Amino acid sequence: MNIETGTLWTVIILLGLGSFGLRFVFTGLVGDRAMPDWLIRHLRYTAVAILPALVAPQVVWPVATDGVFDIPRAAAASVAFAVGLYTRNVIMAMLSGAITLYGLLYLLG
Repeated sequence: MNIETGTLWTVIILLGLGSFGLRFVFTGLVGDRAMPDWLIRHLRYTAVAILPALVAPQVVWPVATDGVFDIPRAAAASVAFAVGLYTRNVIMAMLSGAITLYGLLYLLG
């Protein structure tokens, strides 16, 4: 797919301005004021929602296997979830998932 240089730069600049605008609203305009309690309560769940949304497609349809479901990635996700649920420690969950993934990839080839 070929795209004209002018069109590409227009899209890049507009996306950059849009991203800056969204961030500026929260940091520049609202940054020095206290936020309502209901908003703070909802914002606590942002990271909890984003990480699974980033990881789930890589577990269910991994690019490394051309979208074919495989056991090492599913097992690593399950181990990371179980460790995270049990220990409430994000670093331990990520490390256990990584060790499981690379261990199973090494053992199963």
